[in-house]
Amino acid sequence: MSEKVDLQSDTERDESVTWSQVRVEADREEDWQHNLTIWQGLKVYKTAVFWSVVASFCIVQEAYDTLLLGSLFALPAFKEHFGYNAGGKAGYQISAPWQAGLQQGANMGSLIGVFLGAFLVDRVGYKYSILGNLIILAPIIALVTFAPNLGALLAGEILCGIPWGVFSTLAEAYASEICPQSLRGYLTTFVNLCWVLGHFIGAGVLRAANNITGKWSYRMPFAVQWVWIPILVPLMVFAPESPYWFVRKGKLSNAEKTVRRIAPAAEQGRVHEIVSSMVRTNQFEKDVTAGTTFADCFRGVNRRRTEISCVVWTTQILCGLQFANYSTYFFQQAGLATTYSFDMTIGLYAAAFIGTCLSWVLLTFLGRRKIWLAGLSALVVGQILIGVLSVVADKGHTGARWAQAGLMIGWLFTYDMTVGPLAYAIVGETSSTRLRNKTVGLARASYNVFSICFGVMMPYMLNPTQWNWAGKTGFFWAGIGFLCLLWAYFRLPELKDRSFLEADIMFTRGVPARKFRTYVIEANADEHVRQDIGK
Repeated sequence: MSEKVDLQSDTERDESVTWSQVRVEADREEDWQHNLTIWQGLKVYKTAVFWSVVASFCIVQEAYDTLLLGSLFALPAFKEHFGYNAGGKAGYQISAPWQAGLQQGANMGSLIGVFLGAFLVDRVGYKYSILGNLIILAPIIALVTFAPNLGALLAGEILCGIPWGVFSTLAEAYASEICPQSLRGYLTTFVNLCWVLGHFIGAGVLRAANNITGKWSYRMPFAVQWVWIPILVPLMVFAPESPYWFVRKGKLSNAEKTVRRIAPAAEQGRVHEIVSSMVRTNQFEKDVTAGTTFADCFRGVNRRRTEISCVVWTTQILCGLQFANYSTYFFQQAGLATTYSFDMTIGLYAAAFIGTCLSWVLLTFLGRRKIWLAGLSALVVGQILIGVLSVVADKGHTGARWAQAGLMIGWLFTYDMTVGPLAYAIVGETSSTRLRNKTVGLARASYNVFSICFGVMMPYMLNPTQWNWAGKTGFFWAGIGFLCLLWAYFRLPELKDRSFLEADIMFTRGVPARKFRTYVIEANADEHVRQDIGK
């Protein structure tokens, strides 16, 4: 490539430079990124870290709601207002079909939102896509807070799910694009910490609501969702756009301005090198792949990347996360008092918080693939043990109920130290930069589809008037989780410490998953690939 490339800026840059100069600058940036330590990255990219955290906090609302409804089914005032008297020890209950519908209402809306997010970001970018949906969310929260019946509550949940779907797609992609290679794994997995924070806040609010009588015992938890909007909207007004988005749009001057904002400690020459690296990666993907539509995610080399992203994110559901989302209800059906059930749920998500923080330690020393395989293996064993304890409890051993609750805490701790956060890092690193929003959208859509399907089944599994599996549900999740483990062993590649360009090259060359970690990429490999495919 000898054509000129427009790299105009407002100060020291010429209006155009040669492609060979872009390559030289990009090579220097690749070397610099590979040698960048975590602490150096935090120093140089501290502003990028801040804005990544702000965008990720949008996820807290969806996480809060995910726990909210599953736990409200255990709240006496909610059951008395919306439910029916099942008689006997069961008392007031929300019917299993309504439980399933309400729990999955937000997921149905989110399924729309993930595709809407990919559509919006192509046109207006990350910043305005997130900002607009935050504003739209405010009046929708009123509908769920003051819903007079289950139908209105379901409608509100579906509508809330649409902006939440946008956030779930864009927050991770935004984090992966504005942060350096050394911090990418930590800041994409921070999204999982936001899920845990949402669950933890929800558990605390519900514990407090259990002491309130009347309608506000369940209205107050819904109303708390308004708190985030006046905090996040003003912040997102000042958030920078992704420099990769500007590069894809050919607005390279704006890309350099954004890099100066997110890496204020970077010298002027390094700003040019950072943008040149983005230009080189973007051009390589244009040359070796097809277009940038959803259909292109299933063509050529991108088909494999889409498969990995979709299966990895779906594994979060298939290993038993839905079980944990019904933790309060599960504890109650296992025989614990309502107050103890909420207390155990708070402990559950405190353990999850600690687990996510410990995952950052694992990310520093171990590869993504190794953590994933070890963690998923432990989760399968944990589900089997929960099932065994349920059988023991059915025979009259009351201590087994507390053992089940303790094991559920240990299970979620392991999940949030391994599979939970790692999914965000893997999906953010696997997708190509030009198809990132669409690949992440498809992966999240896959997650939502399976979440809806199994979410519909969970109330039937646990409800004493339906299948009444209780803890024996663990056997079901263990079987599916084992199938996910087999897939990961043969199909999941290792992308730790790899740049986006290096990932592009290895996927284009069809490197087997188990050889990614040791694969050596020669100098000018991108040009060699172009020659091989005749570009």
